[in-house]
Amino acid sequence: MLTVASVNVNGLRAATRKGFLPWLEATAADVVCLQEVRAEPDQLPAALRDPEGWHAYHAPATAKGRAGVSVLTRQQPAAVRVGFGSAGFDGSGRYLEVDLPSSGGGLTVGSLYLPSGEVGTERQTEKFQFMKEFFVHLEALRDRAAAAGGHAVVCGDWNIAHRQTDIRNWRGNQKSAGFLPEERAWLTEVYGSGWTDIVRELHPEGDGPYTWWSYRGKAFDNDSGWRIDHQVATGALAAAATSAVVERAASYELRWSDHAPVTVTYDV
Repeated sequence: MLTVASVNVNGLRAATRKGFLPWLEATAADVVCLQEVRAEPDQLPAALRDPEGWHAYHAPATAKGRAGVSVLTRQQPAAVRVGFGSAGFDGSGRYLEVDLPSSGGGLTVGSLYLPSGEVGTERQTEKFQFMKEFFVHLEALRDRAAAAGGHAVVCGDWNIAHRQTDIRNWRGNQKSAGFLPEERAWLTEVYGSGWTDIVRELHPEGDGPYTWWSYRGKAFDNDSGWRIDHQVATGALAAAATSAVVERAASYELRWSDHAPVTVTYDV
């Protein structure tokens, strides 16, 4: 069995002050993907930079204090790659992937922090460009895994809610970044190209489970959230998924991020 957890920590140092390390110490995950780390490795205490019992890899952004992704693995990876071959985005701290030995042709795990965008600004243009380039990488990753008889899963903050059931206030957000028709259509294309949204596959009915709630107002208490954090896997790995859980905090005070971990177990 392989368990993979993914969470946007909304600043790893801040999350640690609120309770991230006890969660990490308690998790049964074999791999943990982090997004929005917002720190250089040398800015992190040793307990975060190289936690005991883990092989830790970090891809900070060249823009200080922004973005940043990490992957923690119990097993020593066979290879680690920062970025996806994009001149414009490989230094942005938005993608890191590792190859892990496994039965068959191995397993690639990616940690993704897709740009959030902002309608009517350059940030949205950047998001659309990232989506265009990343789709090419997804196709290549899918094909590489298939050729080797292996698996791939891309975990992280995709910053897109795919369906109406993935956002509580969908009527009021149809013109908002993260729920634009073009963004949702792009995810539909991803899911039609050999990739599977694991949480939705295992939880096909009902709203949510949401993974992000604004700190403003009573969004968390009212469960007025968005499902924008996903584990997206290739076919054979998707078929091996046995459970998918969003680890929503028991109360507002116990949150250490505005996102919740998405944890999936695969029978591989």
